[in-house]
Amino acid sequence: MAQASLKSVSGYLPLLRFDRKVARGELRWSGLGGSGRGRRSVAGWDEDALTMAVEAARGLGAADPLEGVVFASTSSPFSDRSMAGLVVEGLRLDPSVSAQDVANSRRAAVTALLKALRGSSTELVVAGEKRTVRPGTSQHLNWGDGAGAALVGPGDGLAELLGAATINADLLDIFTDAEHGLPYAAEDRFVRDEAVREIYVPAVRAALADAGVAPADVALAVMPESVDGTYKAVAKSCGLNAANVCSEIAAQAGDLGAAMPLFGLALALDRAEPGSKLLVAGFGNGADVLVLEATGTANGQAARALSRGVVLASYSRFLSLTGMLPLDWGPRAEVNQKVAASTLLRHGRDMHGFVGGRDRKGNVQFPKTPIPVRPDAQGLEEYEDVPLADVPARIVSITADRLNFTPDPPFYFGLVQFDNGARVAMEHCDIEGRSPEVGDRVRMRFRVKAIDRQRHFRTYFWKAAPVERPELPPEPQKEA
Repeated sequence: MAQASLKSVSGYLPLLRFDRKVARGELRWSGLGGSGRGRRSVAGWDEDALTMAVEAARGLGAADPLEGVVFASTSSPFSDRSMAGLVVEGLRLDPSVSAQDVANSRRAAVTALLKALRGSSTELVVAGEKRTVRPGTSQHLNWGDGAGAALVGPGDGLAELLGAATINADLLDIFTDAEHGLPYAAEDRFVRDEAVREIYVPAVRAALADAGVAPADVALAVMPESVDGTYKAVAKSCGLNAANVCSEIAAQAGDLGAAMPLFGLALALDRAEPGSKLLVAGFGNGADVLVLEATGTANGQAARALSRGVVLASYSRFLSLTGMLPLDWGPRAEVNQKVAASTLLRHGRDMHGFVGGRDRKGNVQFPKTPIPVRPDAQGLEEYEDVPLADVPARIVSITADRLNFTPDPPFYFGLVQFDNGARVAMEHCDIEGRSPEVGDRVRMRFRVKAIDRQRHFRTYFWKAAPVERPELPPEPQKEA
């Protein structure tokens, strides 16, 4: 049976990047502001591990019919609602596809990727993280929000697996108690020394031996570091000369948890030449280490995600977006947003997949009302499904409102005209700086629609966003 190859890989980061020097200035009195170097990706209030994973998967491009979807995260918004199943609906995949959630380990996505690469079926592996961390900890500034996705299947692709190794060891560098919900970190030097000696070095050596690849032949490494200096020590012990792309990601967006290896692999394949050897690791209570050979070049999604965004320079807004500043929004925030389970079951696929309908006279609308909104409609009609998520669209009207409640004001909404004729009243997202204008082109983003804070439930839909994100400005250089 032929071994599968990596067909495509992609990464997604939210728009906002918190400037760590802002925290250093705000917390200087306490000594808890960190180094102040670099930036950290910050998800919007309406983004979570699922929405970002769906966005990463959308960056993969067209795919053959899938046989399986795996969702990996240590920060899934639900513990008993299948996020992989919602990925299936959000991407409008066949509802009969196998859907599996894997969690409780930052290396879960790499474990799933390894299993897929050793098989022969077409599998989608996605990972997303939006972890909750207490202010003052190094993790609050050094962890970031983001996602990665990898498509594996038979035939030629971007990379093929040459060898791999696994080490299981209960090294408690970070643990999060399910009842408490916030992570606890061990002492850095202990973590670094033990991760190097007991996990990374033996796993890397075993993977290289399994692949028949010399350490000096590795062109790029994708090795998450829970503590700075880990990769440097591993490289010295194993004879690696390759740069670690995870160091770059950590500086510009933070540690992406379970999504870090997939995002890093996408970035590495944006840069690797065919024939280059790549070392990819997943770390967490052990490690999975893969040795891959690049056979193509990725589509640049990860590189673009890393270089585009908007700098966030407000510490209070950063605290609010990360759930660490519970503001009293007053009566406006007390709207009951309960959604019936029967509604989700009946209309969830159309809502999550943004599927409208074409009536018998060719008009496209969303949602599919029993009687079309066409003026001359006389009664019930059958619709042809029309997915809208990838249809080009433009703004017909837009309003910035501070009376309607949103956890990150203002609340943007208006009419969006799709090129296929559909016109939908929609919320807008990812608006920073210049307000959009009538006629501006927009693209659809999968987002949290509403959060029922009484029952701790959230619903998902699509929002309109600017087509392009701005290039991030370079970080100012320190004066000599």
